[in-house]
Amino acid sequence: MKYPASMTAFGRGEQLTPTCGWTVEIRSVNHRFSDIRIKIPRQFAGLEEKVKKEICLFYSRGHIEVVITPAPSIVDSKTLTVNLPLARQYRDRLKEIKQELMLPSSPNELDLIAAYPNVIISDEQEQNLDDAWSVLRQALLEALEFTGEMRQREGLSVKLDLLQRLDLLTEVGKQIAERIPELTVQRMETLRDRVAKLASEVDLDPNRLAQEIALIADKADVTEELVRLNSHIDQFRRFLEKQEPVGRRLDFLLQEFLREINTMASKISDATIAHQAVELKNEVEKMREQVQNLE
Repeated sequence: MKYPASMTAFGRGEQLTPTCGWTVEIRSVNHRFSDIRIKIPRQFAGLEEKVKKEICLFYSRGHIEVVITPAPSIVDSKTLTVNLPLARQYRDRLKEIKQELMLPSSPNELDLIAAYPNVIISDEQEQNLDDAWSVLRQALLEALEFTGEMRQREGLSVKLDLLQRLDLLTEVGKQIAERIPELTVQRMETLRDRVAKLASEVDLDPNRLAQEIALIADKADVTEELVRLNSHIDQFRRFLEKQEPVGRRLDFLLQEFLREINTMASKISDATIAHQAVELKNEVEKMREQVQNLE
């Protein structure tokens, strides 16, 4: 499996031999954990765990529904046998009950005995599971191969979309970084003007004032947030190239994106940067929607 891979897919596999045949359909959608639901005829329930193990080799998480249908020849070719010793025991016990309780004879005794468990046995209870599994597994692998191809196509499409949005985030981040020095100068000048006006009215220590102005300006500096955001973007790109499931890690990184963007927006009172921060958050939310579908 090539990654990143989508969790949304459909695949169908079919295998038929002279004595056995199976059709397998697999549908998968995104899910936080591995949630596998298998529908298989009751007489083959012993194969369910093997089916699940094969699926787990292809999926690490996702909601996966598997419908397994045997060929009609398997279902219709069953024969019925009668367990006569058991039927005689039921008959004798019924006679004892009637005699002890002095009950009248019932015309439906045959129906009653036939309804008891294991009196009439279908060979579906004795299916050769090993032979059935050898054919079923081939149909299952075929269905998984089709789902794998679809997951890879979807995953590649999501990857290309995410890379385009990362480029946009990087570009907007550069625009913000270019505006920061100008904003810093403007903020320092504004603070100096306010302090100068205050100093004309109150006796203040000039050195202490200069320190306070520098401290206030430093608190409004978002250089660190931009550096961390760019670091997260670089890490996000590296994860997209990994040949392993990365959906959860990408989702975590996008939460870090939002943390840095929100911090920047709260630090700077500037209409242009406020607009750019909204643009960044919108892009990140779109990316999160895409990443939710990656395994």
